Amino acid sequence: MSITNFFRRSLFGLTCVCFALEARAELEIALSPSKTNGLYQLGETIVWQVKVSGDDSAAIHQADYVLKQGGATVIGRGTLAFTNGTGSIQTSLTEPGTILATVTATNASQQVIKALGGAAVAPEKIPASSPCPADFDAFWQAKLNELSAVPEQPVLEKGVSGVTNVDYWKLTLNNIRGTHIQGQLARPVRGEKLPAMLIVQYAGVYPLQKQWVTERAAQGWLVLNIMAHDLPIDESAAFYQAQATNELNNYTAIGRDDRDHSYFVRMFMGCYRAAEYLSERPDWDGKTLVVTGTSQGGIQSFVTAALNPKITALLTLVPAGCDNTGDLVGRQPGWPGWLNGVSVGDKEKVRQTSRYFDAVNFAARVQCPSLVGLGLIDTTSPASGVFAAFNQLRGPKEIVVMSHAEHKNRNGSQALYSKRFDPWNKALVKGKPVPPE
Repeated sequence: MSITNFFRRSLFGLTCVCFALEARAELEIALSPSKTNGLYQLGETIVWQVKVSGDDSAAIHQADYVLKQGGATVIGRGTLAFTNGTGSIQTSLTEPGTILATVTATNASQQVIKALGGAAVAPEKIPASSPCPADFDAFWQAKLNELSAVPEQPVLEKGVSGVTNVDYWKLTLNNIRGTHIQGQLARPVRGEKLPAMLIVQYAGVYPLQKQWVTERAAQGWLVLNIMAHDLPIDESAAFYQAQATNELNNYTAIGRDDRDHSYFVRMFMGCYRAAEYLSERPDWDGKTLVVTGTSQGGIQSFVTAALNPKITALLTLVPAGCDNTGDLVGRQPGWPGWLNGVSVGDKEKVRQTSRYFDAVNFAARVQCPSLVGLGLIDTTSPASGVFAAFNQLRGPKEIVVMSHAEHKNRNGSQALYSKRFDPWNKALVKGKPVPPE
């Protein structure tokens, strides 16, 4: 055999080995509720089919499971036996609530595999975990008064949109206590009067992406997207990493024991002012003003729609900031988890502060049409709290329940929300009524 043929055959063999390794199916466990939407009535039997799949799945004969009501209170646990790779878990609830099922198994390499399943029982009856503070409205009116004393002074810096027939600017507005609102604005080149959209951001410290506004502007929106922080919108990754490590490290905990100095006061006032700015522009059509956001952007959306009556629609996916006092009734509070890491002696003070920043309380003051999406296995924005907030909304509303969705869109699990967001978006941009569920 020649040296050349030897290497050719050797390389071919290596290629086959690599392909075989890449083709191995990862070991997985999946839970499927007996009702596709995961919604049940009081006392109805809830069943999850549990299936193990992938290479070496035949070696998995059993798994442990835990059932938590409201994502926090254990109501059942046990060991599940697999027959031909499948098994089932049964339970029920006699009161409104949600259940999070966690299944864990160990493979031959002693690696732990985990899967989640969710269900909701009479979710339309899930109440708030605590009453709204008596001075809630007075507190936020005082903050709006503080903001109104600060001149808006918008500064627009023209930029290149990169999209045909779309104009783009960077925008800065004054906010309370010497801070600023920084964002990006886009609109179609043509059109004297346009519907407006405010996009607010999920948690973290990062730059804004230009396409977040240019894509909406190409659809016909006058659209403003703002940072949650007083930071420039397009610096390097190293800049934002430095901010996240230093000044903004654990920013949600800043002032969490003092309602007047919580980090969220500045953030929420920024949302209000951004919406006001859109409503004051001569190119707004005076009819449609939408706020939308995901996760942290969800609580900001609730706040904006509650405080600013000019908002005509709210669209939010997996909203955070719901059910801050959920621990009082055995439910898992939503992000940011106000009591996380708080010493026992300070917990009550922080809990009381959190009530002024709970999406559930803001939702009770929202009267515009609202579209809300949630995941039944979301542990960042637990379903129980999102249902509690949704139930407080006072206007026309639609909820999209995604039985297999976590907080992020893993494997397209949040596609059902997009399927409903799109017709809402298309109707609103044309000034038409939102489509029925």
